[in-house]
Amino acid sequence: MTRLIMATCHSASLPIPLVKILCPLPKLARHLRSRNPLSSLFFATNWSMASAPQKKVLVPIANGTEPMEAVITIDVLRRAGADVTVASVENDLRVDACWGVKLIADALVADCASSSFDLISLPGGMPGAASLRDCGLLENLVKKHVEKGGLYAAICAAPAVALGSWGLLKGLKATCYPSFMDQIPADATKMESRVVIDGSAVTSRGPGTALEFALTLVEKLYGKEKADEVAGPLVMRPHHGEEFTMAELNSVAWKYDNPPQILVPIANGSEEMEAVIIIDILRRAKANVVVASLEDKLDILASRKVKILADISLDEVAKSQCDLIVLPGGLPGAQAFSNSKKLVDLLKNQAAANRPYGAICASPAVVLETHGLLKGKKATAFPALSNKLSDPSECENRVVVDGNLITSRGPGTSMEFALAIVEKLFGRGKSLELSKTMVFV
Repeated sequence: MTRLIMATCHSASLPIPLVKILCPLPKLARHLRSRNPLSSLFFATNWSMASAPQKKVLVPIANGTEPMEAVITIDVLRRAGADVTVASVENDLRVDACWGVKLIADALVADCASSSFDLISLPGGMPGAASLRDCGLLENLVKKHVEKGGLYAAICAAPAVALGSWGLLKGLKATCYPSFMDQIPADATKMESRVVIDGSAVTSRGPGTALEFALTLVEKLYGKEKADEVAGPLVMRPHHGEEFTMAELNSVAWKYDNPPQILVPIANGSEEMEAVIIIDILRRAKANVVVASLEDKLDILASRKVKILADISLDEVAKSQCDLIVLPGGLPGAQAFSNSKKLVDLLKNQAAANRPYGAICASPAVVLETHGLLKGKKATAFPALSNKLSDPSECENRVVVDGNLITSRGPGTSMEFALAIVEKLFGRGKSLELSKTMVFV
């Protein structure tokens, strides 16, 4: 099929002008990739949206929702081309999720009451799952959806707390967060699998299974070929549930205040999955994480259109000293980081003082390499950008630590990246404890 396509892709060194080509989409993809490796990121995230029939998905959220579970599901489904509505069960679009993550919904659940969906997926977290359960409008919406044979899903506490309470697990096999297994109704069969599919119901265990859960939903909506297509650029773990590792060179102890002061900048176009996973896990470890917006307002629109509310502006921390600065990836977010003199100066001061700094996905190449912050260092980055590293010898590793620098590859390595930071700050024992709590291992 031939389509008229207009595409723009930029990098710091190889700008590509607006391309207007009448040609099959695969031919356009090859053309842009031959001009600039960064276009691989564009097609990895947007190609599927152009080629797949759109499905409508509802993801309700509440105060106390587990942000990783919500954001990973939204992000992955939007990568597949789904029209995802994030709906608040609160009286406001703003939702204060767990671990101090602040999200802004697209709509209120009341706005969606008369709409139909191909999938309704409930994130977990407490008291978020209980708030979903107690929302009468949502309960009626989900029950009508199920009566019509619609696909429905829940993760973590939500299968037991919401679906089970609504009688929507009767006669089905289901799983949930380990400590909520005894709340699965007696008329359902309890399973300890990471993801369970039974008819039109899909359930999963927790934050550490959220990527597998989300890709299962893509497969249910669009088929295995689409799920595999979406999974590729995520840089997924080869074996789920196994203990994670990192490649470490020039090992040094990371020094910090107690608790460590960590800065996570975000900008329009930052990869929301990476940002939220980093923030969530480091706050679980009791670090003091400050989320700073590079924009002229605190709310940012991330790469998959998830709306995240930062804690403060970057201007407010421009002269502060941090124990660690961590950059999520995503485009054009990483380019915004690279263009920010204030952030680059912070990073240069951090490196000069031998204080830890790190980046994931596009940011090691687009930010750190561009500004000389990888000089004499080993690093990794998003696969399509690894050739931009001056020393790509360690780029096949999922997480690389070189002294006070830590880098990683992409969304599918984000949990390993964040857990490696926890290990450097608090020790392997704490990192493994958290990974088990999240059902990552």
